[in-house]
Amino acid sequence: MRLIGYARVSTEEQSTSAQTDALRAAGCAEVVEERASGGNRARPVLARLLARLRAGDTLVVARIDRLARSLSHLLAVIEELRGRGVHFRSLGDPIDTTSPQGVFTLQVLGAAAEFERALIRERTLAGLAAARSRGRVGGNPALRARDPAARARLAAGRRAAALAALIAEAEDWLPVVRHLRPARPWPEVVHAVNARLPPGRRRWTEARLVRAVRRFVAEGMAEPGLLSPAPRRRPPDRLMALAAGIARGNPALSLRAIGAELTALRERTPRGGLHWAPSSVAHLLARARRAGLLRDAAT
Repeated sequence: MRLIGYARVSTEEQSTSAQTDALRAAGCAEVVEERASGGNRARPVLARLLARLRAGDTLVVARIDRLARSLSHLLAVIEELRGRGVHFRSLGDPIDTTSPQGVFTLQVLGAAAEFERALIRERTLAGLAAARSRGRVGGNPALRARDPAARARLAAGRRAAALAALIAEAEDWLPVVRHLRPARPWPEVVHAVNARLPPGRRRWTEARLVRAVRRFVAEGMAEPGLLSPAPRRRPPDRLMALAAGIARGNPALSLRAIGAELTALRERTPRGGLHWAPSSVAHLLARARRAGLLRDAAT
């Protein structure tokens, strides 16, 4: 079993030495360090660490506020790790995810941290409202002047923000992708991901989900194997019998018409799609003839 430590401070001026010393004293052979605000969703070092943890590993932190930005984030991270057989331990808190008492303590401490962050947000919003009431105008003068360097920084910031958004919602889709890919085709994976989303959340399309996985693979946050092609699966005998039944019921139907019937019934093709091409129908009917279910082919 590997003990892997994670140490975080908010600014470059702060030092992780106290955390790293405590983590190594606790038996961590490896300690990963990051400088980023706890409220910052874009923490790529943490995301890469979480992605490479394996069953039997234990993620160790000096305090829970070094790991999570909120109660919901904390619980989601730990639940995702537990689903992969990874344990979690906080040296400064009585938390051990292998025991019910540790999980309960985690929830209580996380709730207190969330309450504190809510107070901070409330004070921040009040300060911004007061500034607006005094006529303070925001914005970047360099951008208004169309400075190329400022625009390049803005583009880089947008790319970082897009990655941060993916990291923030990774708990919603990455565990499902890891569980199903590459054994299952992308349409089935998208359906499974969307089925877990709460009402009101933006649904994933196949193209957007594939782009998200590619971005995570490029950033070292997900395994390249997730993008491997899904194995081709033979259609079940039920499909063969269904196509043969449609052809027998109306021998005048063309391959395209039989495919339209299968599409209307929302029967999936061998590759997982919903649109049946004439060639796929012909292959299905050829199998039906070999099985003795059909004598005359559709035209």
